[in-house]
Amino acid sequence: MEVQQDKPFIIAYYLPQYHPIPENDEWWGKGFTEWTNVAKAKPLFKGHYQPKIPADLGFYDLRVPEVREQQAELAREAGVDGFCYWHYWFGNGKELLERPFKEVVESGKPDFPFCLGWANESWYAKIWNSDAVSSKKMLIEQTYPEDTEQHFYAYLKAFRDSRYIRYNGKPIFLIYKPNQHPDISHFIEKWNNLIKKEGVCEKFYFIGVCEDTTIDETIKKGFDAVITMPFSRYEKAYKTQNIIIRAFKYITRTILKRPLLISYHKGMEYMWNPEIDSKEYVIPTLFPNWDHSPRSLRAASILTNSTPDEFEKHCERTLKGVAKKENKLIILKSWNEWGEGNYMEPDLKYGKGYILALSKALKKVFI
Repeated sequence: MEVQQDKPFIIAYYLPQYHPIPENDEWWGKGFTEWTNVAKAKPLFKGHYQPKIPADLGFYDLRVPEVREQQAELAREAGVDGFCYWHYWFGNGKELLERPFKEVVESGKPDFPFCLGWANESWYAKIWNSDAVSSKKMLIEQTYPEDTEQHFYAYLKAFRDSRYIRYNGKPIFLIYKPNQHPDISHFIEKWNNLIKKEGVCEKFYFIGVCEDTTIDETIKKGFDAVITMPFSRYEKAYKTQNIIIRAFKYITRTILKRPLLISYHKGMEYMWNPEIDSKEYVIPTLFPNWDHSPRSLRAASILTNSTPDEFEKHCERTLKGVAKKENKLIILKSWNEWGEGNYMEPDLKYGKGYILALSKALKKVFI
Protein backbone atom coordinates (compact mmCIF):
# COMPACT_ATOMS: atom_id res chain seq x y z
CA MET A 1 0.00 0.00 0.00
CA GLU A 2 1.77 3.15 -1.22
CA VAL A 3 1.15 6.41 0.62
CA GLN A 4 -0.42 9.05 -1.62
CA GLN A 5 1.32 12.34 -1.01
CA ASP A 6 -1.43 14.69 -2.19
CA LYS A 7 -3.45 14.23 1.02
CA PRO A 8 -2.90 13.22 4.65
CA PHE A 9 -2.20 9.58 5.42
CA ILE A 10 -3.25 8.82 8.98
CA ILE A 11 -1.83 5.75 10.73
CA ALA A 12 -3.33 4.80 14.10
CA TYR A 13 -1.44 2.90 16.78
CA TYR A 14 -3.13 -0.43 17.46
CA LEU A 15 -2.79 -2.29 20.77
CA PRO A 16 -3.10 -6.12 20.66
CA GLN A 17 -3.63 -6.51 24.45
CA TYR A 18 -7.25 -7.77 24.21
CA HIS A 19 -7.00 -11.52 24.41
CA PRO A 20 -5.75 -13.80 27.18
CA ILE A 21 -2.25 -15.25 27.06
CA PRO A 22 -0.57 -17.74 29.45
CA GLU A 23 1.89 -15.13 30.74
CA ASN A 24 -0.89 -12.73 31.79
CA ASP A 25 -2.80 -15.62 33.34
CA GLU A 26 0.29 -16.37 35.45
CA TRP A 27 1.02 -12.75 36.40
CA TRP A 28 -2.50 -11.46 37.02
CA GLY A 29 -4.94 -14.36 37.08
CA LYS A 30 -6.91 -16.36 34.57
CA GLY A 31 -8.36 -14.32 31.71
CA PHE A 32 -6.58 -11.02 32.37
CA THR A 33 -6.59 -8.55 29.46
CA GLU A 34 -6.56 -4.76 29.15
CA TRP A 35 -10.30 -4.86 29.77
CA THR A 36 -9.70 -6.00 33.36
CA ASN A 37 -8.33 -2.59 34.35
CA VAL A 38 -10.71 -0.64 32.12
CA ALA A 39 -13.83 -2.19 33.64
CA LYS A 40 -12.82 -1.72 37.28
CA ALA A 41 -11.64 1.90 36.95
CA LYS A 42 -13.32 4.42 39.27
CA PRO A 43 -13.67 8.22 39.20
CA LEU A 44 -10.98 9.96 41.25
CA PHE A 45 -12.52 13.44 41.40
CA LYS A 46 -15.79 15.20 40.67
CA GLY A 47 -16.64 15.01 36.96
CA HIS A 48 -13.99 12.37 36.23
CA TYR A 49 -15.27 10.18 33.39
CA GLN A 50 -14.54 6.66 34.60
CA PRO A 51 -15.07 3.86 33.90
CA LYS A 52 -14.93 4.26 30.14
CA ILE A 53 -17.14 1.54 28.68
CA PRO A 54 -16.96 0.45 25.02
CA ALA A 55 -20.18 0.75 23.03
CA ASP A 56 -20.45 -0.66 19.49
CA LEU A 57 -17.72 -3.31 19.84
CA GLY A 58 -18.22 -4.14 23.50
CA PHE A 59 -15.46 -5.79 25.54
CA TYR A 60 -14.10 -7.53 22.49
CA ASP A 61 -11.64 -10.39 22.07
CA LEU A 62 -9.08 -9.87 19.29
CA ARG A 63 -9.01 -13.59 18.55
CA VAL A 64 -12.39 -13.06 16.85
CA PRO A 65 -11.96 -12.14 13.14
CA GLU A 66 -15.28 -10.29 12.98
CA VAL A 67 -14.04 -7.84 15.62
CA ARG A 68 -10.98 -6.98 13.55
CA GLU A 69 -13.22 -6.42 10.49
CA GLN A 70 -15.46 -4.09 12.50
CA GLN A 71 -12.46 -2.11 13.73
CA ALA A 72 -11.29 -1.58 10.16
CA GLU A 73 -14.76 -0.40 9.12
CA LEU A 74 -14.86 2.15 11.94
CA ALA A 75 -11.34 3.32 11.07
CA ARG A 76 -12.36 3.89 7.45
CA GLU A 77 -15.37 5.89 8.65
CA ALA A 78 -13.05 8.12 10.70
CA GLY A 79 -10.67 8.70 7.79
CA VAL A 80 -7.87 6.57 9.26
CA ASP A 81 -5.78 5.06 6.46
CA GLY A 82 -4.08 2.22 8.30
CA PHE A 83 -3.12 0.62 11.60
CA CYS A 84 0.34 0.43 13.13
CA TYR A 85 0.24 -2.86 15.03
CA TRP A 86 2.52 -2.87 18.07
CA HIS A 87 4.56 -6.04 18.37
CA TYR A 88 6.62 -7.23 21.31
CA TRP A 89 9.91 -8.93 20.45
CA PHE A 90 11.92 -9.44 23.63
CA GLY A 91 14.88 -11.23 22.03
CA ASN A 92 15.78 -14.75 20.90
CA GLY A 93 12.39 -15.24 19.32
CA LYS A 94 10.35 -14.44 22.43
CA GLU A 95 7.13 -12.62 21.52
CA LEU A 96 3.94 -11.79 23.36
CA LEU A 97 0.47 -10.82 22.11
CA GLU A 98 1.45 -11.67 18.54
CA ARG A 99 -1.66 -13.68 17.67
CA PRO A 100 -3.99 -10.92 16.33
CA PHE A 101 -1.44 -9.54 13.87
CA LYS A 102 -0.24 -12.95 12.75
CA GLU A 103 -3.86 -13.89 12.00
CA VAL A 104 -4.36 -10.66 10.04
CA VAL A 105 -1.38 -11.60 7.87
CA GLU A 106 -2.31 -15.28 7.45
CA SER A 107 -6.01 -14.68 6.73
CA GLY A 108 -5.63 -11.64 4.46
CA LYS A 109 -8.36 -9.95 6.49
CA PRO A 110 -9.30 -7.28 7.14
CA ASP A 111 -8.36 -5.76 3.79
CA PHE A 112 -6.98 -2.67 5.51
CA PRO A 113 -3.47 -1.18 5.30
CA PHE A 114 -1.03 -1.82 8.12
CA CYS A 115 2.55 -1.43 9.28
CA LEU A 116 4.48 -2.60 12.32
CA GLY A 117 5.87 -0.88 15.38
CA TRP A 118 8.37 -2.51 17.72
CA ALA A 119 7.47 -1.70 21.35
CA ASN A 120 10.99 -2.39 22.57
CA GLU A 121 10.77 -2.00 26.33
CA SER A 122 10.77 -4.27 29.37
CA TRP A 123 7.44 -4.95 31.02
CA TYR A 124 7.06 -4.01 34.66
CA ALA A 125 4.08 -4.82 36.83
CA LYS A 126 2.91 -1.20 36.88
CA ILE A 127 2.57 -1.09 33.07
CA TRP A 128 -0.43 -3.39 32.89
CA ASN A 129 -2.13 -3.55 36.27
CA SER A 130 -3.36 -0.76 38.53
CA ASP A 131 -2.98 -2.97 41.61
CA ALA A 132 0.78 -3.01 41.00
CA VAL A 133 1.21 0.69 40.27
CA SER A 134 4.01 1.12 42.85
CA SER A 135 5.68 -2.18 42.04
CA LYS A 136 9.08 -2.24 40.33
CA LYS A 137 8.78 -5.94 39.62
CA MET A 138 9.98 -6.82 36.13
CA LEU A 139 7.70 -9.25 34.33
CA ILE A 140 9.80 -9.74 31.20
CA GLU A 141 13.00 -8.03 30.12
CA GLN A 142 13.64 -6.46 26.74
CA THR A 143 16.96 -7.84 25.54
CA TYR A 144 19.07 -7.21 22.45
CA PRO A 145 20.95 -10.39 21.54
CA GLU A 146 22.31 -10.81 18.03
CA ASP A 147 18.95 -11.98 16.70
CA THR A 148 18.37 -9.15 14.23
CA GLU A 149 18.05 -11.57 11.30
CA GLN A 150 15.66 -13.88 13.17
CA HIS A 151 13.50 -10.88 14.02
CA PHE A 152 13.39 -9.79 10.38
CA TYR A 153 12.42 -13.19 8.99
CA ALA A 154 9.67 -13.60 11.59
CA TYR A 155 7.85 -10.76 9.77
CA LEU A 156 9.05 -11.11 6.21
CA LYS A 157 5.64 -12.38 5.07
CA ALA A 158 4.07 -9.22 6.44
CA PHE A 159 6.60 -6.98 4.64
CA ARG A 160 5.70 -8.72 1.37
CA ASP A 161 1.96 -8.24 1.96
CA SER A 162 0.25 -5.85 -0.49
CA ARG A 163 -1.48 -4.21 2.49
CA TYR A 164 1.81 -3.22 4.11
CA ILE A 165 2.14 0.60 4.11
CA ARG A 166 5.03 2.04 2.09
CA TYR A 167 6.33 5.56 1.85
CA ASN A 168 8.18 6.23 -1.42
CA GLY A 169 8.26 2.48 -1.97
CA LYS A 170 9.78 1.78 1.47
CA PRO A 171 7.92 -0.30 4.09
CA ILE A 172 7.28 1.77 7.21
CA PHE A 173 8.67 0.36 10.45
CA LEU A 174 8.45 2.18 13.79
CA ILE A 175 10.73 1.73 16.77
CA TYR A 176 9.28 2.95 20.06
CA LYS A 177 12.49 3.50 22.03
CA PRO A 178 15.34 3.80 19.53
CA ASN A 179 17.76 5.27 22.04
CA GLN A 180 17.45 2.23 24.31
CA HIS A 181 18.77 -0.10 21.63
CA PRO A 182 22.53 -0.54 22.19
CA ASP A 183 23.30 -0.48 18.44
CA ILE A 184 20.26 0.79 16.59
CA SER A 185 22.32 1.92 13.60
CA HIS A 186 23.51 -1.66 13.08
CA PHE A 187 19.91 -2.90 13.35
CA ILE A 188 18.78 -0.43 10.67
CA GLU A 189 21.66 -1.27 8.36
CA LYS A 190 21.09 -5.02 8.80
CA TRP A 191 17.36 -4.85 8.08
CA ASN A 192 17.92 -2.63 5.05
CA ASN A 193 20.38 -5.18 3.68
CA LEU A 194 17.97 -8.06 4.35
CA ILE A 195 14.93 -6.42 2.73
CA LYS A 196 17.04 -5.72 -0.37
CA LYS A 197 18.47 -9.25 -0.36
CA GLU A 198 14.94 -10.70 -0.30
CA GLY A 199 13.93 -8.57 -3.29
CA VAL A 200 11.13 -6.76 -1.48
CA CYS A 201 12.51 -3.22 -1.95
CA GLU A 202 15.70 -1.21 -1.55
CA LYS A 203 15.24 -0.28 2.12
CA PHE A 204 12.80 0.41 4.94
CA TYR A 205 11.33 3.75 5.95
CA PHE A 206 12.41 3.74 9.60
CA ILE A 207 10.56 5.98 12.05
CA GLY A 208 11.84 6.55 15.58
CA VAL A 209 9.74 7.78 18.47
CA CYS A 210 11.60 10.38 20.52
CA GLU A 211 11.43 13.64 22.45
CA ASP A 212 11.64 17.02 20.74
CA THR A 213 15.11 17.42 22.22
CA THR A 214 16.46 14.19 20.68
CA ILE A 215 15.20 14.56 17.09
CA ASP A 216 18.58 15.31 15.54
CA GLU A 217 20.27 12.57 17.57
CA THR A 218 17.68 10.04 16.38
CA ILE A 219 17.91 11.03 12.71
CA LYS A 220 21.71 10.73 12.80
CA LYS A 221 21.34 7.07 13.81
CA GLY A 222 19.80 6.25 10.45
CA PHE A 223 16.11 7.00 10.85
CA ASP A 224 14.18 8.47 7.95
CA ALA A 225 11.68 10.27 10.17
CA VAL A 226 10.64 10.75 13.78
CA ILE A 227 7.47 10.98 15.81
CA THR A 228 7.79 13.09 18.93
CA MET A 229 6.20 12.03 22.22
CA PRO A 230 3.16 14.17 23.03
CA PHE A 231 3.52 14.11 26.82
CA SER A 232 6.24 16.73 27.17
CA ARG A 233 4.27 19.03 24.91
CA TYR A 234 0.93 18.98 26.67
CA GLU A 235 2.68 19.28 30.03
CA LYS A 236 3.85 22.71 28.88
CA ALA A 237 0.27 23.79 29.54
CA TYR A 238 0.81 22.87 33.19
CA LYS A 239 4.18 24.63 33.38
CA THR A 240 2.81 27.89 31.97
CA GLN A 241 0.07 28.16 34.58
CA ASN A 242 0.03 30.71 37.37
CA ILE A 243 2.62 29.80 40.02
CA ILE A 244 -0.09 29.59 42.70
CA ILE A 245 -2.05 27.06 40.63
CA ARG A 246 1.11 25.08 39.98
CA ALA A 247 1.98 25.07 43.68
CA PHE A 248 -1.51 23.87 44.55
CA LYS A 249 -1.26 21.06 42.00
CA TYR A 250 2.18 20.13 43.29
CA ILE A 251 0.82 19.76 46.81
CA THR A 252 -2.18 17.71 45.71
CA ARG A 253 0.01 15.44 43.58
CA THR A 254 2.96 14.84 45.93
CA ILE A 255 1.41 15.17 49.39
CA LEU A 256 -2.23 14.28 48.87
CA LYS A 257 -1.34 11.75 46.15
CA ARG A 258 -3.90 12.96 43.64
CA PRO A 259 -3.52 12.74 39.84
CA LEU A 260 -2.01 15.50 37.74
CA LEU A 261 -4.84 17.22 35.85
CA ILE A 262 -4.19 19.21 32.69
CA SER A 263 -6.82 20.87 30.52
CA TYR A 264 -7.15 19.12 27.15
CA HIS A 265 -8.07 22.43 25.50
CA LYS A 266 -4.95 24.12 26.86
CA GLY A 267 -2.69 21.13 26.29
CA MET A 268 -3.60 20.74 22.63
CA GLU A 269 -2.47 24.30 21.93
CA TYR A 270 1.06 22.91 22.17
CA MET A 271 0.57 19.75 20.13
CA TRP A 272 1.27 21.35 16.75
CA ASN A 273 4.65 23.06 16.98
CA PRO A 274 5.28 24.78 13.62
CA GLU A 275 9.02 25.12 14.25
CA ILE A 276 9.34 21.35 14.65
CA ASP A 277 6.37 19.69 12.96
CA SER A 278 6.74 21.60 9.69
CA LYS A 279 10.00 19.74 9.03
CA GLU A 280 9.57 17.01 6.42
CA TYR A 281 11.10 14.30 8.62
CA VAL A 282 8.90 15.05 11.64
CA ILE A 283 5.52 13.28 11.71
CA PRO A 284 2.90 15.06 13.85
CA THR A 285 0.52 13.32 16.24
CA LEU A 286 -3.24 13.48 16.72
CA PHE A 287 -4.16 12.88 20.35
CA PRO A 288 -7.82 12.28 21.29
CA ASN A 289 -7.39 12.01 25.06
CA TRP A 290 -5.22 10.72 27.90
CA ASP A 291 -6.26 9.20 31.22
CA HIS A 292 -3.85 6.63 32.61
CA SER A 293 -5.78 6.12 35.87
CA PRO A 294 -7.11 2.61 35.02
CA ARG A 295 -3.49 1.49 35.23
CA SER A 296 -1.87 4.12 37.47
CA LEU A 297 -4.68 5.08 39.86
CA ARG A 298 -3.81 8.33 41.68
CA ALA A 299 -0.31 8.42 40.19
CA ALA A 300 -1.86 9.13 36.79
CA SER A 301 -1.69 12.19 34.61
CA ILE A 302 -5.06 13.03 33.10
CA LEU A 303 -6.21 15.38 30.35
CA THR A 304 -9.51 16.85 31.46
CA ASN A 305 -12.54 17.91 29.43
CA SER A 306 -11.61 16.24 26.17
CA THR A 307 -14.66 16.16 23.92
CA PRO A 308 -15.22 15.36 20.24
CA ASP A 309 -15.54 19.10 19.55
CA GLU A 310 -12.20 19.86 21.19
CA PHE A 311 -10.59 16.94 19.35
CA GLU A 312 -11.96 18.25 16.04
CA LYS A 313 -10.27 21.63 16.67
CA HIS A 314 -6.99 19.88 17.44
CA CYS A 315 -7.30 17.83 14.23
CA GLU A 316 -8.03 20.91 12.12
CA ARG A 317 -4.97 22.72 13.49
CA THR A 318 -2.72 19.76 12.72
CA LEU A 319 -4.21 19.07 9.30
CA LYS A 320 -3.78 22.69 8.24
CA GLY A 321 -0.12 22.45 9.18
CA VAL A 322 0.37 19.17 7.33
CA ALA A 323 -1.31 20.61 4.22
CA LYS A 324 1.78 22.77 3.68
CA LYS A 325 4.15 19.79 3.77
CA GLU A 326 5.16 17.27 1.13
CA ASN A 327 5.30 14.51 3.75
CA LYS A 328 1.71 14.27 4.94
CA LEU A 329 2.07 11.26 7.22
CA ILE A 330 0.24 11.66 10.53
CA ILE A 331 0.18 9.38 13.58
CA LEU A 332 -3.02 8.95 15.55
CA LYS A 333 -2.30 8.00 19.14
CA SER A 334 -4.21 5.72 19.47
CA TRP A 335 -6.97 3.56 18.03
CA ASN A 336 -7.66 1.39 21.08
CA GLU A 337 -5.51 2.20 24.12
CA TRP A 338 -8.47 1.98 26.49
CA GLY A 339 -6.34 1.54 29.62
CA GLU A 340 -4.79 4.95 28.90
CA GLY A 341 -8.09 6.63 27.96
CA ASN A 342 -6.47 7.05 24.58
CA TYR A 343 -8.83 5.61 21.96
CA MET A 344 -11.08 6.40 19.03
CA GLU A 345 -13.49 3.49 19.28
CA PRO A 346 -17.08 4.25 20.35
CA ASP A 347 -17.87 4.43 24.05
CA LEU A 348 -21.12 4.82 25.98
CA LYS A 349 -20.67 8.56 26.58
CA TYR A 350 -19.71 9.88 23.15
CA GLY A 351 -20.60 7.03 20.82
CA LYS A 352 -18.81 7.61 17.50
CA GLY A 353 -18.10 11.22 18.46
CA TYR A 354 -14.33 11.10 18.01
CA ILE A 355 -14.62 9.13 14.78
CA LEU A 356 -17.01 11.71 13.35
CA ALA A 357 -14.82 14.58 14.63
CA LEU A 358 -11.79 13.38 12.69
CA SER A 359 -13.89 12.75 9.60
CA LYS A 360 -15.34 16.26 9.75
CA ALA A 361 -11.93 17.87 10.25
CA LEU A 362 -10.57 16.05 7.19
CA LYS A 363 -13.48 17.23 5.06
CA LYS A 364 -13.11 20.82 6.26
CA VAL A 365 -9.41 21.06 5.50
CA PHE A 366 -8.95 18.80 2.45
CA ILE A 367 -12.26 18.67 0.59
